[in-house]
Amino acid sequence: MASISESYKLNYTITKWSSFSASYIPDNILSNKPSDQSSRWSSESNYPPQFLLLKLERTAIVESIIFGKYEKTHVCNLKKFKIYGGLNEDNMMELLQSGLKNDHVNETFQLKHKIEDHVFPCRYIKIVPIMSWGPSFNFSIWYVELNGSDNPDVVQPCLMWYNQYREREAIRLCLKHFRQHNYSEAFESLQKKTKISLEDPLLTELHNELVLHGDFDRCEEIVERSVNNGLFNHFINQQDYQPRWTPIVPLHSGSGDENRPGMRGGHQMSIDVETETIYMFGGWDGAQDLADFWSYNVSLGQWTCISRNTEDEGGPSARSCHKMCLDPVRKQIFTLGRYLDSGMRNSQSLKSDFYVYDIPTNKWTLICDDTGSEGGPKLIFDHQMCIDSRKSTLYVFGGRVLIGSTAEDRTQEPTFSGLFSYHIPTNTWKCLRSDSPNGNNPQDVKSRIGHSMLFHSGNHKLYIFAGQRSKEYLNDFFTYNPESDEVQVISDGHKKDGSHVPAAGFTQRATIDPDTNEIHVLSGLSKDKEKREENVSNSFWVYDIVRNKWSCIYKNENSSAQYWNKMQNVEPCPRFAHQLTYDYVHKVHYLFGGNPGKPNLPKMRLDDFWSLKLCRPTKEQLLRRCKYLIRKDKFQEISARNPLEALTYLQRDLAATVNHKDPAETKEFQLLASTLFSKTYDLPDHLSTVKNSDGFEHYTTRTLLFDTLVSYFPEDMAQPKGNLVDLITF
Repeated sequence: MASISESYKLNYTITKWSSFSASYIPDNILSNKPSDQSSRWSSESNYPPQFLLLKLERTAIVESIIFGKYEKTHVCNLKKFKIYGGLNEDNMMELLQSGLKNDHVNETFQLKHKIEDHVFPCRYIKIVPIMSWGPSFNFSIWYVELNGSDNPDVVQPCLMWYNQYREREAIRLCLKHFRQHNYSEAFESLQKKTKISLEDPLLTELHNELVLHGDFDRCEEIVERSVNNGLFNHFINQQDYQPRWTPIVPLHSGSGDENRPGMRGGHQMSIDVETETIYMFGGWDGAQDLADFWSYNVSLGQWTCISRNTEDEGGPSARSCHKMCLDPVRKQIFTLGRYLDSGMRNSQSLKSDFYVYDIPTNKWTLICDDTGSEGGPKLIFDHQMCIDSRKSTLYVFGGRVLIGSTAEDRTQEPTFSGLFSYHIPTNTWKCLRSDSPNGNNPQDVKSRIGHSMLFHSGNHKLYIFAGQRSKEYLNDFFTYNPESDEVQVISDGHKKDGSHVPAAGFTQRATIDPDTNEIHVLSGLSKDKEKREENVSNSFWVYDIVRNKWSCIYKNENSSAQYWNKMQNVEPCPRFAHQLTYDYVHKVHYLFGGNPGKPNLPKMRLDDFWSLKLCRPTKEQLLRRCKYLIRKDKFQEISARNPLEALTYLQRDLAATVNHKDPAETKEFQLLASTLFSKTYDLPDHLSTVKNSDGFEHYTTRTLLFDTLVSYFPEDMAQPKGNLVDLITF
């Protein structure tokens, strides 16, 4: 199939519109005149639906759309919009849902232009405004440019494939409809004529055994075989996680226990996933910085104090707000940075010392006493550091640069550190990006504190998000590729939907799983924009890198002291300045300590230790659920002919598949006995017209069960999701 070698500007006309006001006609969007306030389309009202329909000069592959803007912010700019595309104006699919920043900078958006890894063409593009930046204002669009290719050598093969795809899917919808309604002759005739399969042969076998023959035992065998062969794995991976917190050590009740770390915040933790050993160093206990160094053996469930004071053993002095990073290949731990109170700052203490701890020899080494003098960062705190062990390179980004304590120093604007790399074998620092406070260029990197930075060992990119810069709370999310020196913005933080992405925050803790391509975020302090205050609450988010999607899997905003006292052995209370580390091999998080943020106890720190497992349904649980559904259907069929036999089946066979820990399922099971003499079933609309003929008395209920079981299989094996009758509208 021809590929798109280059993308260029496509010609179009405006063929339809919902409305326009005064001289703000639709054709104005064809010209890019940012200094002319009248050069725009403006709707006559903001009542939906408002739209512009663009017709391309020729059928084309439309890859992107550019919105031009007025030279100043404007209340009529589109805060939210949708874009649709198709070969005709009556049958269009959604290509994009997004919004514009309220500024003067042109914005480019990629449009959906692939199905099943094949590009598809469009002749019409429909822009539908949803919300303007000014409440109750009409919508305005200043300039629109479409980019892609209308080269016939590119478009025609795509058009041919797309038409074949639509034809195939239309036939499959007909086959599904015929089979659901037991039009067996029509089904067999269409399938024979077109040679198009409705589904994978395994699912055809399942349909025959269940729907046609009513062999429920054989149905269970097919489902069990499918589960064991991994066919339900994709479904399992699409389910939301359920968090399972477990306290590892009970809350510390006294000051005499020297066999485990004490209360602290601003400490650091790293994990060696091969030996399942967690290392923890430093922190602030509410009164002083700490210099103790601990390890925790997961398999033994035991803490070991490696050193009470690392400075006495040639290591770093007591500190907090530093960063620590473990090299899993060389078994070394690097530590950099710290916070100093203004009274402790002088020319000597403001040097940025850099240490490495060698795990096999139990020895600290001072790499250099001031990284700032060797091309690295100056003394910083609340920065981020991670490692590419394959290239023996550390990356350090952000953090606030500590300055002197004189009156002149205190009047200076805060200084933030840029992005640095450190090559371990050659002991070489390199500044990759300096701080760009304005961030006007897409390749600029705005430094900050309290952010997150993670290295993906699979695609070799840094993922950076959130944080704080002076009084600005950041919610942007971008990647940096060290090999190509390129920044890619995932989200600029301006198109935030508060219910679908983490709140703008800092001191949140993040981990990455290179195997599942997921980023995990445990909340810290976040900014409540409505109340204009900081708050501490518990939430846990997962970002799917491949699908570019955030999911909130856990949120608890309870702030009652009585509540958290009751829950102290169930889940950790909200906090910040805590530490979270992740064993990506065994899929377990570990949380220690932090600051609970109690205004009446400002010096209070925590010493609780927790593990967190993110759980999805197991194959065994899914198989049990399927068996329950199958046996429930069989029970209802038996009850229609022999209630006494059905009652025995209910108590013996069906009860064995019930999850009695699930209140909803238990209640449903208990109510089944009341259906022994009932023959009414709730059917979806698309099956409500199916008539059960002789020999197929249970055809509709079995079909409904089959459709439910099919939903657990991969989409490329199953019948189409839609229903033919749903295409018919009033």
